[in-house]
Amino acid sequence: GSLKDIPFKVDIVDLFLNTSRVPPVVDEAIEIGADVIWMQLGVVHNPSAEKARKAGIKVIMDKCIKVEHQQMKR
Repeated sequence: GSLKDIPFKVDIVDLFLNTSRVPPVVDEAIEIGADVIWMQLGVVHNPSAEKARKAGIKVIMDKCIKVEHQQMKR
């Protein structure tokens, strides 16, 4: 599938994938106007992160969304 196939506003694009596959997904996230791109543990792609930030998207890299959420609840 594609992010463009989602029929509603996407808040977070959560990337669990090989770093080499990040750029096209970030391009789609920019195209659909996502609010956040979250790259999971071990996923870091600085050029794509910078591109997304310039497009106004918040970017988190190399962090587990579950761990971060649990820490917020404390």
